Amino acid sequence: MSDGPGHVVPFRFELSSLVERSVASLYSHLVTRPTGQALRLGIESQIGEIGSTCLSVLDFAQVAFVDYSCADETVAKLIQRFLADDRPADAYFVVRGMAEHHREPIDAVLERHGLALVAETEPGTGMLLGVVSEAERAAWSVVERLGRADSTDVAGALGIPVAEAAGLLGSLVRRRIALRGRRNGYHYSLISLLAATS
Repeated sequence: MSDGPGHVVPFRFELSSLVERSVASLYSHLVTRPTGQALRLGIESQIGEIGSTCLSVLDFAQVAFVDYSCADETVAKLIQRFLADDRPADAYFVVRGMAEHHREPIDAVLERHGLALVAETEPGTGMLLGVVSEAERAAWSVVERLGRADSTDVAGALGIPVAEAAGLLGSLVRRRIALRGRRNGYHYSLISLLAATS
């Protein structure tokens, strides 16, 4: 649609199945740095072939265990690759199926690298992981609640100047935790986009 975020391709990576295809390992256990590296390279390759904006779901539902080194390779380094100016595609990431025992290593590696990531806690509901400022979190929460928001929406909801709201929205996009529409000035919740493509 002309006022939407443009063509966004949903792409789900069921991690235990991807491990089964990529490495010889206990498929439901994401352990060791080489396992994580193999996963990350496989995901990067598939995203690079899409040639469009990609909303990538990292699905941990069938993963029994993930260690810190594997989380660093599979999650942190993957995000860093798509934050870079020379990224192979325009990709955004959402974690799904994350249990409490997954969260500790994922949060730890995000915090170590100063990264942020959206997690789907249940269908249609998200939360932020990693490192975000209070102002970024507040702006993200407005976008998340509305599904899409522009700087005027965020400014009104938070009681801040429009220019400050625009800066916060720009930060969310740079950090890959919201997606900016192509022409309309709206910024989209990754969770709402995921729901729309399900």
